[in-house]
Amino acid sequence: MPLTGLKVLDLTRVVSGPFCTMLLADLGADVIKIEAPEGDPSRVTGIMGKGENPYFVNLNRNKRTIMVDMKKAEGKELVRRLAKQSDILVENFRPGVLDRLGLGYKELSALNPALIYAAISGFGKSGPYKDRPAFDFIAQAMSGFMSLNGNEQMPPLRVGVPISDTIAGLYAAFGILAALREREKTGQGQEIQTAMVDGLISMFTFASSAFFATGELPPRNGNDHMVVSPYGLFEAADGSVAIAPSTEKNWRQLCTALKREDLPTDPRFDTQQKRRQNRSEINKIIQKITVGKKRDEWIDLLNQAGVPCGPVNNMQQVFSDPQVLHQEMLIESPQPGGPVKMPGFPVKLSRTPARLSRPSPQLGEHTAEVLRELGYPEDEIEALVKTGAVFTAHSATAT
Repeated sequence: MPLTGLKVLDLTRVVSGPFCTMLLADLGADVIKIEAPEGDPSRVTGIMGKGENPYFVNLNRNKRTIMVDMKKAEGKELVRRLAKQSDILVENFRPGVLDRLGLGYKELSALNPALIYAAISGFGKSGPYKDRPAFDFIAQAMSGFMSLNGNEQMPPLRVGVPISDTIAGLYAAFGILAALREREKTGQGQEIQTAMVDGLISMFTFASSAFFATGELPPRNGNDHMVVSPYGLFEAADGSVAIAPSTEKNWRQLCTALKREDLPTDPRFDTQQKRRQNRSEINKIIQKITVGKKRDEWIDLLNQAGVPCGPVNNMQQVFSDPQVLHQEMLIESPQPGGPVKMPGFPVKLSRTPARLSRPSPQLGEHTAEVLRELGYPEDEIEALVKTGAVFTAHSATAT
């Protein structure tokens, strides 16, 4: 696999960091996740399944885990020994926390100059907000992302998934791969910083370009496009259809499919600017036509005409869709409590594809195994367990 042979020390929890290390593990990296004695909060957060929490299982597939109390001297020493043998370290503590434990970039890079140290935070390592706690909802609000979502008749609206967490994790993985490429030339590691707020701001592109060009705040357009019209959801006889004729060619194709070949030459709609100015009028014309057929009829008809369109699917429909299944975007992890379904691998490599190599780990499952790999003798492992510096799967269950 592409990242086979790379060792990743994972000091992350909840979403942003585990999402990053999941991406690395999916492509073959040996990810050793360090959990505090109480475990990653995502083990017990969210809507639980019948067995293990699918939220945790999804984000921590393909990893090994050890339980370590990093507040104890022996626990800190274990982390240092792991860092000396690792290629990459990923953490998402609040800035300064690991520095105070003696486990920050300055300390660990002195032990291992080739270490790539990736830190994910809400606002960044420095600056006036660096010490503030951050969650996805706060990042969506403060980044301006929320101000663009929804429409003008409603309050600003969050996106329904923790997008700032996953984007920050994705950027961290991207930065890690860039640093690995640079390390091939210099032999030196470096520190990588990604922030939840920064990641969302980087995605504005279109909206920020319009703001910088005009100085005007972009309106919240709901399902309408900021520039293109018509564009959005239209009601069929039995549900909604997403229609997005983004080019002049698509616009003419849509008019042909609607049997309204007169619209492209109508002086109200003969340019994109006019259609945008008369958005409400053109939407009403299209809506009167689309309600006359069922959703799937329109989807077949519009696709044949070359018009971008699709249904508005819910989760059940998504994970039974033939294209989604063909793309293997539904997989199962064989967990001890029974198989757990989750989204599959979005990046497809032709020769060395991502794969599910191991199920999501049980709490403390690999503690003894990893310590043996580090050269700890059995009596020393037992001593560490007795002092509470580490926990094995057995001692975690007993606790």
